[in-house]
Amino acid sequence: QLQLVESGGGLVQPGGSLRLSCATSGRTLDYYAIGWFRQAPGKEREGVSCISSSGDTTNYADSVKGRFTISRDKNKNTVYLQMNSLKPDETAIYYCASKSNLFGSACHPITAFGSWGQGTQITVST
Repeated sequence: QLQLVESGGGLVQPGGSLRLSCATSGRTLDYYAIGWFRQAPGKEREGVSCISSSGDTTNYADSVKGRFTISRDKNKNTVYLQMNSLKPDETAIYYCASKSNLFGSACHPITAFGSWGQGTQITVST
């Protein structure tokens, strides 16, 4: 199975930017789609952005389109999420997760993602 470790979270002011990294190991990324998800206190986990195994297809939640960009570096076995113009209500724990590319590159259903990282906290506040 793929192991995933997130990094890059922290405290940022509204309107600021952060870049999250999802470092993977254990298997080649060639056979996995990767997704970024977030969970705020008292809310369900939601898909933010997902990318296909080839990197050719990306998907974004409507709320982040135009502000977030997902990318992958196969040489580094890492997937990134560049987040710009962050908003206070985007405070959450952000997770990356993987699923077989046989299930496509969409962020849903979330149950298709079998391996998860431990999460990284992002707090958007003054």
